[in-house]
Amino acid sequence: MSGRWDGRPEPGRRPPTDRTAMMPEAGSRQGPYSRPRQNQYSRQRQGPPTPPYGSPLPAREREPIRRPPPRRKKPRWGRRIGVFLLVILLAVGGLVFWIDSRLTREEALADYPGRPAETAGTNWLIVGSDSREGLDEDQQSDLATGQAAGRRTDTIMLLHIPDNDVAPTLLSLPRDSFVPIEGYDANRINAAFAFGGPQLLARTVETATGLRIDHYAEVGFSGFAGIVESVGGVEMCIDEPMQDPLAGLDLQAGCQELDGAQALGYVRTRASALGDLDRVERQREFLSALMQKATSPGVLFNPFRSIPLALDTAELAIVGEDDHIWHLGGLAFAMRSFVNGEGVTTTVPFGGFGQERGMSVVYWDEAKSQELFSALAEDRPVPAELIVTE
Repeated sequence: MSGRWDGRPEPGRRPPTDRTAMMPEAGSRQGPYSRPRQNQYSRQRQGPPTPPYGSPLPAREREPIRRPPPRRKKPRWGRRIGVFLLVILLAVGGLVFWIDSRLTREEALADYPGRPAETAGTNWLIVGSDSREGLDEDQQSDLATGQAAGRRTDTIMLLHIPDNDVAPTLLSLPRDSFVPIEGYDANRINAAFAFGGPQLLARTVETATGLRIDHYAEVGFSGFAGIVESVGGVEMCIDEPMQDPLAGLDLQAGCQELDGAQALGYVRTRASALGDLDRVERQREFLSALMQKATSPGVLFNPFRSIPLALDTAELAIVGEDDHIWHLGGLAFAMRSFVNGEGVTTTVPFGGFGQERGMSVVYWDEAKSQELFSALAEDRPVPAELIVTE
């Protein structure tokens, strides 16, 4: 076996090495078989690794972070106004429903066999009664109401509000009108109220006119005077002096503001040439002026006027079972047209006066009155020749 090594390791022997190459350099601590040590500490001594997006600036060269100043919130006036209006709306709505709950309701418009079918437009039966309910002796003396008991009708009106652009019509039915009354002999129309209250009166009016009544409103002496006081009085222009001790009336000629007691005497007195016919004309004029005052901005937007007016109306008026305070509001606005001359005010065409069982009565002109009622039932303008002017 030769003494030279051929490069192939023999079993159990280590290959020869170049001791010179394997010797560490001077000053080195590495052993002959050591590798240069690389670890995390050595890497840190060599410097931090380069970040992927470039090296950061030195701390002294780095600009300070400038944060934007806080944004000042602008006042949201739209939202505030919306909340305010919502609160007002809820308050007004609650007040309206509370007042509506205080209305005195009565079953005035009951069904019966042969009742007229629904006609065009809206028909109100407006009744002024001589009821003294709620008045003490001093108040009855101040209002000159007398001492009669019960309820009778001093005023009977029919208000027709068309569904189209035809002018509304305020029609007076004289209380002495001689008409048939269901279950009784023919009598003056106000006797129906005395016999059977609002139900029989409404039925008598529907039977005599052929018009179906949609709404009912009744005001007594105290209610009428209270409503006039609530609006602060009503101005009326009187052509000549009026005196009537029975009605407590003493007025001079000229334009003047009537308080509750004066207004009640003004619409009640019959001290004139035509008696009841003159009275119904005054009643229409005063009612229109009252409604114009009640719906004026000075009353509607003045809570010291509008709220007492609504409360007095609710407590002192009587309406049908299905009527509400907003229906009365619609009635008031419809009445404004008569003051402006846009509506038609008239009395049922009459044919003369007479006596029936010792009573003074008014007879209707059958042909003209039926023509008038037909025009209202069909929402047609009232022919000029049918308009009665006293």
